[in-house]
Amino acid sequence: MGHRGEPADPDSWRRSLIRGAVLLFGTLVIATAFIAAYAGALHQPTPKDVPVAVVRSDQPARTLLAAVRERDRALKPVEYADRAAADDALAGRDVYAVLASSSTGGKPGLTLVTASAAGPAAIQVITQMVQVAAERGQAPLTVSDSVPIAPTDPRGLVPFYLAVGLVLGGYLGSTVLGIRVGTTPRTFARAGARVGGLALHSGLLGLAGALVTGPGLDVWHTRFASLVGACALVAFAASMAAAAAQGWLGLLGTGLIILLLVVLGNPGSGGIAAPEFLPDFFRDMHLWNIPGLGTDLVKAVVYFGPDATAQPALTLALWSVAGLLLLLAATAIRGRGIRPWRRR
Repeated sequence: MGHRGEPADPDSWRRSLIRGAVLLFGTLVIATAFIAAYAGALHQPTPKDVPVAVVRSDQPARTLLAAVRERDRALKPVEYADRAAADDALAGRDVYAVLASSSTGGKPGLTLVTASAAGPAAIQVITQMVQVAAERGQAPLTVSDSVPIAPTDPRGLVPFYLAVGLVLGGYLGSTVLGIRVGTTPRTFARAGARVGGLALHSGLLGLAGALVTGPGLDVWHTRFASLVGACALVAFAASMAAAAAQGWLGLLGTGLIILLLVVLGNPGSGGIAAPEFLPDFFRDMHLWNIPGLGTDLVKAVVYFGPDATAQPALTLALWSVAGLLLLLAATAIRGRGIRPWRRR
């Protein structure tokens, strides 16, 4: 049971061999791209233009960041009209830290407020470079962390690994349905049943992911319901993207999804290394690719708030809607013209 023998007819065997060779070549291409993408993106992470907020009228802080920028382009000053706007940018994950002038005991100094949950490696680079510059300028520096990383996840990798699992589960769920019942629905009713099944699967996977990282591993302790919803959205976006690709391209669509979500998506997610540490090709990929959006959304839900949540959640919702519409279009255009699968 479950075994499938080779074709007995020599002509059928040769045709199967040719199809197998084509699939092997496709696997070779994907594996080579996997190696090139991961090695190319992550072999030498180098910070560039890591954003640090500063108030436009704060001359001491601006001067220090300008001096750092002249020596090394690792940090990028981002000016705001006032301190409230700078703090909002930190809460919304637009910057990693806020540098401001201060006064301690009547002596002028500087304060650096960071958000280590946004990216521990980025915070380390910012802190080290600002400390060196402050010591060189003989300005006392006070460092505080307004959004600390969970002690159980000191490297900040759990959001990435959680997102990877959700994306994997999402597109594998769609692939399993495609293998079992066909990649392109023949009617809108069947398409609706498929979408409903994938939505249920995504909800259960979101619950499982939140349970594992919350009560299971004790990584996070708050916002459980929000985390379940975020995880379900990530999984559903991946499953709908896969369903749409498979609806138009058959199982070859799975190869396209693996290329997009795994080969390019994982190294470009900003989860292994912060986006500012990646080559230019991968730098902004987390803003539109599902693994990066999933990583950003999990971080935003667990550590930050609505301001940081809106962009990744909205973009993932757009992925889901686009996948749904493309699947329905494939059903209308291709569904009735595909011969039904028969067991041989």
